[in-house]
Amino acid sequence: MKLLLKAVTIASAIVATQTLADSWTLAPEGSHLAYGTIKKDTVGEVNSFTILSGHVGPDGKAEIEIDLSSVETSVDIRNERMIAHVFRNAGTASLTAEFDMGEISTLGVGQTTAIDVEAVLSLVGTNVEFDAEVFVVRLSETSVMVSTNDMVFISTEDAGVNAGVDRLMELANLPGITRTVPVTARLIFNADSSQTSIAPVAPTAVAAVNGDVKAGKKVFRKCRACHQLKQGLHEVGPSLHGVIGSAAGQTPGYGYSAPLRQSRTVWTTETLAAFLADPKGAIPGNRMQFSGLRNAKDIADVIAYLQAESQG
Repeated sequence: MKLLLKAVTIASAIVATQTLADSWTLAPEGSHLAYGTIKKDTVGEVNSFTILSGHVGPDGKAEIEIDLSSVETSVDIRNERMIAHVFRNAGTASLTAEFDMGEISTLGVGQTTAIDVEAVLSLVGTNVEFDAEVFVVRLSETSVMVSTNDMVFISTEDAGVNAGVDRLMELANLPGITRTVPVTARLIFNADSSQTSIAPVAPTAVAAVNGDVKAGKKVFRKCRACHQLKQGLHEVGPSLHGVIGSAAGQTPGYGYSAPLRQSRTVWTTETLAAFLADPKGAIPGNRMQFSGLRNAKDIADVIAYLQAESQG
């Protein structure tokens, strides 16, 4: 259980590091904190906490609260015993951590990273310091997911709950319950609503790409079903006139999806290449139906064609 709490702290801290907003709030509906136990050497169980709350501040400090009364073991009497004997009716446990916001602030939408986090869990009067590696995914400009990269293991002795576990064994007439608990966490944080407005991204100069313009014109035939190169001519998709060096989702006259509009992506040769290879992976949630170009040469060629034919 304690392990569980630790994982949560780690995750929240990570979220703070990678986002662009000043503060972020935990989204309980998409978050999940679970731990495992083994009884009688062979019986494994997965339990969880269903009520989580918390936030990450502009200083990179994460504070998470776990409602201990929300423990879910799938058996009512076991829930009651956990609350009374292991958690000693403490109400909540808290997790705190601080992170270097600059470490992952450069992540683009769809990009991931793994970072090490140090945190403190406060549970039934005991403070436990721990560290873990967490995996961070930037889901959108306003949403980040943090999860434990590996299982985190916590001893019940370090957590100060050995006596409660002993009591559980006695009440359930069990020969043993493991004293090292594996914990996993998936935490989703959303930017506070007052900070979700996205400032326009200025266009930028982009170097020429090494591709075959003539070959790229042929590749572009796959794009013509939705896109035109004439300025202002939007069809199923927006006009691609002047796309190289422009800000994604900002061309006037076309109704872009929110994920694209809020991505703060600038269409350089690198970002466009990544998007053409995997549109859904590069900017999750956008409405583009094309699955992507699989051939790297085709991507380089069509970007060269766009750069030559749609600028100016």
